[in-house]
Amino acid sequence: MTARPHTKESEIKSAEMQPDLADTLSGQDEISNRSGDAFSVQEFGTDFKFKHKIVWENALAFLVFHIVGLIGLVEVLTLRVSFLTTIYTYLVLWIGGIGLTVGGHRYFTHRTFKANKIMRRVLMFLFVLNGQNSLWEWVRDHRQHHKYSDTDADPHNASRGFFFSHVGWLMSKKHPKVIEIGKGIDMSDIEADSWIMFQKKYFLLIYSLISIVVPTIIPILLWNEDPIRSFIVCYVTRTTIGLNFTWFVNSLAHLYGTRPYDKTILPVQSRFVSFCVLGEGWHNYHHAFPWDYKISEYGHPHNFAATIIEYCAKKGWAYDLKSATEESIKNRVERTGDNSHDKYGDPDNYDGWYTWKDLWKSPYNPSYSSKLQPKPVRITRPYILHDTEKSE
Repeated sequence: MTARPHTKESEIKSAEMQPDLADTLSGQDEISNRSGDAFSVQEFGTDFKFKHKIVWENALAFLVFHIVGLIGLVEVLTLRVSFLTTIYTYLVLWIGGIGLTVGGHRYFTHRTFKANKIMRRVLMFLFVLNGQNSLWEWVRDHRQHHKYSDTDADPHNASRGFFFSHVGWLMSKKHPKVIEIGKGIDMSDIEADSWIMFQKKYFLLIYSLISIVVPTIIPILLWNEDPIRSFIVCYVTRTTIGLNFTWFVNSLAHLYGTRPYDKTILPVQSRFVSFCVLGEGWHNYHHAFPWDYKISEYGHPHNFAATIIEYCAKKGWAYDLKSATEESIKNRVERTGDNSHDKYGDPDNYDGWYTWKDLWKSPYNPSYSSKLQPKPVRITRPYILHDTEKSE
């Protein structure tokens, strides 16, 4: 990822009016309005001498939670819970995934489309099912991840390896850069929503009710599921699976795959991750064009979240869906791609893929990857000490 020219930033008005301008700025993650004159230029990279301090309470909590979640999975596989409970748990997991991918990610974080009031409230409600902190905190972390991806200012810096970007970042104290930069991430649009701020204030109570009590009690009341098994399967196992699928985007989708749009950054195209997370694995494209509601060039395959958005648009619940133009995609691929793009690259002559132990060379293989690896990510860019950047 290269420098973001200071003079260009002041010229860009908004992603909605000029989305193609993003392609002219190498390394530009989000196009946005900026105001204020308190600029400071810093270089962001990864200081591998820095040692993260483990928060043992968090580490132990995640360990116990995963052990209990695994017990619940065994209960499911050995048919010790009702078949209805298994189907029901899958549906709750899937519905929560919509709240995360369509709501938390594509709408609230990136504003890739607009939504009416009812749709916004439903998405906010469904987001809580995932147990991934309040919507306010999730949006802040993800916006910061895009602005400073894979550097010490990124909450889940993939430059530190698979484990850290997957779950280690939640088991250790935040890097000082994450805390410093996080204070400047613009959250004005989120904080203007009184519903979101209410959720932030009372998140533990709301989460306990929506994600734990209600999902657990329904199988008990409707088909007499054992209360303990209902709690373990419908809450702990469901949440454990959902968390790990989401974390795949931070880890696998920054490690194994191809980089047809930008070979200089860590995010990759991962069909395996997209299959797991309703289409969130087309990550190299997403970091190149974060305002695209499809977060992939073609929308499909394995992009159920895009299908939901398109369905909502037909119903009039969503509108102003944003997409990157064909010209901007072509320009980006030809300038920074790794030559694996099926249309603007030369994939037939591209001998850059490998898999673990050289087995099963298929995009569905989680270890399917490009041999062309980017250099350690360094970003030199101006940032505003009191960020007033707009998301639309």
